[in-house]
Formats: sequence, structure tokens, C-alpha cells
Amino acid sequence: MKKFLLLFAFVGLWSMLNAQWVSPGNGTTYTIEDLVEVSNGCVMWIDGNQQYRIENDITISANDILDVNHSLYFNNNVTLTIKGSIEAINTDTYYWLAFSGNSGVGGRIRLEDATGPCVFRRCNITELDGIQIIESEAVFTDCHFQNFRCEQQSAAVNCMNCDPVFTSCEFDNNNGSAISSPANGQTSPQITDCIFFWNVSMSNNPHINLGPGSQDSIRIVNCTIHAGDEMAGGISISDLMGTGDTKILLKNNNINNNRYGYNQQGYHLSSTIIGNTFDQNKLGTNPMNGGSGISIYGMDENNKAYIRNNIITKNHWGVTVINAADVDLGTEDDWGNNLIYDNGHVINYGANYQYYDIYNNTPNDIMAIGNYWGTVDEQEIEEHITHQYDDPSLGLVNYIPFSTDDAIEELENTAFEVWPNPTQGPFLVEGKGKVTITNTLGQVVFTKQIDGKETVELPRGLYLIVLNGITHKIVVE
Repeated sequence: MKKFLLLFAFVGLWSMLNAQWVSPGNGTTYTIEDLVEVSNGCVMWIDGNQQYRIENDITISANDILDVNHSLYFNNNVTLTIKGSIEAINTDTYYWLAFSGNSGVGGRIRLEDATGPCVFRRCNITELDGIQIIESEAVFTDCHFQNFRCEQQSAAVNCMNCDPVFTSCEFDNNNGSAISSPANGQTSPQITDCIFFWNVSMSNNPHINLGPGSQDSIRIVNCTIHAGDEMAGGISISDLMGTGDTKILLKNNNINNNRYGYNQQGYHLSSTIIGNTFDQNKLGTNPMNGGSGISIYGMDENNKAYIRNNIITKNHWGVTVINAADVDLGTEDDWGNNLIYDNGHVINYGANYQYYDIYNNTPNDIMAIGNYWGTVDEQEIEEHITHQYDDPSLGLVNYIPFSTDDAIEELENTAFEVWPNPTQGPFLVEGKGKVTITNTLGQVVFTKQIDGKETVELPRGLYLIVLNGITHKIVVE
């Protein structure tokens, strides 16, 4: 009898551990309260904690809809799978809709072959193990991804064969990359007005780590990507197997204080890199292991980059071009207007400092006309560039004519600073001109003519600060 009871208990426990609920797929829309009623205990209202919690796996089948009208908490190792669609839309401006993990290994959200759109708006998604987006239409607006464990996947959000949209989102303190896609898929995320900081804990990965793109372009625009462990890079986009024909737009981003800024590597990649700042990307102490503001590594000459109007300064290396890439930094008819200066490092562990504003490590010539190199002395510029004059096997960098000091003077007249960022209280805006601050709804929350430092205090949220046509983003926590 004892053995029979023990066996019965084991079978009961096994059933509980493997319990799950799958919606019927008949076009029904479910709220969280509905799931409490119909999911046989897979979703429960925990009265003591005043929270709705997923206790076991839930699948919303094709054609069904999950309407997330309350914050949702995940028990350990449970997965919410969406094969239909999900709407997690919070219109309240004073709090965020929460998707939160429990202690131990956090839960997961899996959007897989979804038959309808998966929309998340003003959601705080935290303490999960990860989100997977597989061949699904997903849109995240004004969402906060924080403290993802990434024990069973490499990033907070992994994407496969899809083009997800991230607008005005924040990714911080996640153990893995913020957004990634694999080498054997084709994914073109649209990432706009987002902030990335202190992601990637003790691993050799960037904040954004993407494989080959799909038919659409990969777009990363108006984002701030900064700070992390000394192994954390900024952005890496690669196609090492020649899977597709990847198009990339990298525009108006601030990429600073990472191990490197931007890395583009492999076959059939074509990027437009315009209006970005790559500043002090040298967290790694060994320059041989990285530290480029921009690095273009071509397996053949079909790895192309058009680079205009960027600020590339104080990195271990400014622009590195490796193997067989085709890079355009400016022509006689279309000047580069890049500011590339003060990039370099100490060599041979001695006192000798060597400038490396551009390193052409290919046999191909590079056009780099109309850029500013921190000086107007041609001999000094030559000393900052590594190319054919240093090694006959390398291609020539054509940098004459170059821009004058006026370029950096114009930049200094229009630039401004914002700190601390992020902040838990007041922050300072330093510059000269009319400053305008808007929230994520586009509403103006502050405007003033300033000349010097101005202290600003705003409620918790993400804001855009504009002065002299230049935009910074700030998070008030």
C-alpha cells in the first residue's frame, strides 16, 4: 500500500510539473481574469501578494488573442507562448504594465508564428530569462527591459526571421545582450529612440548583436548605447555565412564608453553610417582586442560602408578597415564631413602614444576626402593614418583635401551636455541656445533659453532634449 501511495503521489507531482493550458484557437479574446477562470490553475490570483501569476505554461493558440489588462508575474521556468496575438497596451501615464519574473530562473515570453500582431506599449518587463520572437510581428513602444537573467538565451530579446520594432524603449542591467538575432536567420529590427546601458555582464558580446538582415533594412536611429562591463561592445552586425544581402542604416546615435562602438563583419553587408557619435569606446585595456569607433571587416569587397557626418574620437582606434571591405569616407564630390581625431593608444606597454584615426588594413584604396583630423597640418594628419606609406602591401587612404578647424568650431558652438544620465533626481543641461524637452508622447514639458548650466527636474520617464538641432535622450528613474 505504501508503494502504491508513493507511486500515486509521484504521478500526481509529475502531472503538476507538466501542467499547461492551451487555448482552443477558435478566435476567442482572453483577459487575465478569463485565464484565471479557464486555465485550470495555470494562471492564478494570489490574494496575499495582490498579483496575477502564471504558475504553469500557457499557450495562446493561433487566431486567439490575449488582452493583458493587468500586470502579470511569472513563476520559475514557466513560458507564455503566443501563437495568436497579444495586446499589452497601457494608456496610463503614471505607471507601467508589468511582466515580472519570480526568484530563481525567471519565466519566458515566446512569440512564435503569431497569426496576429504582438503589441507591447508602456510595459515594464523585468527579471525574466528572455523573450523570443520567431517569425512574428512584434512592436514594443515605451517599454523597459531590465534585469533579464539570460541563462538560457544570449539576450533579453532574441529575434528570428522577423522585423520587430522597438521605439522609445530602455534596456539596462540585463546579463546578456539587449537585442540579438542568430547567424542562421534573417532579421531586420527597427530600433529608434532607445537607450541601452549596463547590459552584458562578463561576456564578450555587444548591447545589440545581430546576424544577417531580411529584405528590409536594419535601422538603428537616435539611440544612446553606452556603459557596461569592459567586455561589452556597442553594436555588432555580421553575416559570416553569406546568408543574405544585409542593408543597414545607423543614424544619429550616441555610442560611447563601450569596448568598441560599431562592428560590421562578413559578406554582403551595406551600411549607411551618418550623424553618429563614437566616443571613448575603449573599455578593454588591450587595444589588440578591440576598441574601434567603427570597424568594417569584409570577407570580400561586398562588405560596404558609406560614412558621413560622424564624430569619432577618443577610441583606441578611430576607423579600422580589415581584409577586403569597401569603405567610402568621402569623395571630391561628396565630402565626408566626419570629425576623426584623438583616437589612439599607448604601444608596447611603454610611454609612446600612437594615433590611429584610421587604419586601412586592406589592399584596397580608401577615399576619405573632406574630413577633419584634429589638425590642419598635413604631416600630422599623415602620422594619424596607417596605410600604404606605412606598409606597401596596404591600400592608400586619400584624405586630401581635408576639412579645417571650422568644422570642430561649429560643432563646439552647437553641442551641449546632459548629466547625470540616467538620473534619479534633477539633472543639468549645459549649452547655449533654446532648449526644448518633450516626453514620449511628444508633449513639451520644458523650454527655456539658456547660456551655461540649467538644472531641470522632471517626473520618472524617458525624455528627448533638443538644443541647436541636436538631440539627447535622458532617463529619469
